[in-house]
Amino acid sequence: MNIVFLVLSLVSLTFLTINSPEAVFPTMISGAFDAIELSIKLLAIYSVWLSVLKMMERTGVDKLVSRMLHPITKRLFKGESDDAYTAISLNFACNLLGMGGAATPAGIKAMEHMNKGDSTATPNMILLLVIAATSLQLIPATVIALRATAGSENAADIFFPTLIASGFSTTIGIILCKIFGSMSKSSAKSASELASASKSASKTNEFCKLDNLKSNKIGEFDTCSIKKINALNTKTTNLQRAKETQKKI
Repeated sequence: MNIVFLVLSLVSLTFLTINSPEAVFPTMISGAFDAIELSIKLLAIYSVWLSVLKMMERTGVDKLVSRMLHPITKRLFKGESDDAYTAISLNFACNLLGMGGAATPAGIKAMEHMNKGDSTATPNMILLLVIAATSLQLIPATVIALRATAGSENAADIFFPTLIASGFSTTIGIILCKIFGSMSKSSAKSASELASASKSASKTNEFCKLDNLKSNKIGEFDTCSIKKINALNTKTTNLQRAKETQKKI
């Protein structure tokens, strides 16, 4: 993303320099002032919501929210620990109330609890990322606060459009995650079955080779023993003939 933003900035500055060279430095300075002003506003908003999150943790409200959302989180995220369910429920609650700044640390904590020590993301981690990105919001508090600070006459008029858009995007994201998750599980199962089949085939080939070696050794032993027996028979017959000739003489 840093490379993308750098390329966009360079392209924008190049076109601005070609079309209006006298506006380059004033635009850069005004953009820097706007960025600092927006950062201060966001800092104030996030400070409020993070303090609310900390108060929820101190008073035990997060546990209550976790118990309320536990049936939903347990159905969506199967096989996780209680700490992970608590963090996921808190992330959901913060997103529902539009507290994006408070939802981020809860989501990071949930990811840490869901991580099994592997570098690959699990299906539950991907699902949580999708739900956090779509951000189903009942009350878009952060956006309303930003609109109010920007001088909007009716900052809360985005309530229903935000609810419809976020609900639709979250539903589609969950459905797609479940579909692709089942596909990945079936492919992993078929791969494991193929690996086990190849292992059994290799073992069968090894057994066949051993049987062939054994049979060849037995065949070699039989031929050697037959030759020795024939040689002994010829010797005995020769000795008997020599004795008979000596008797006749």
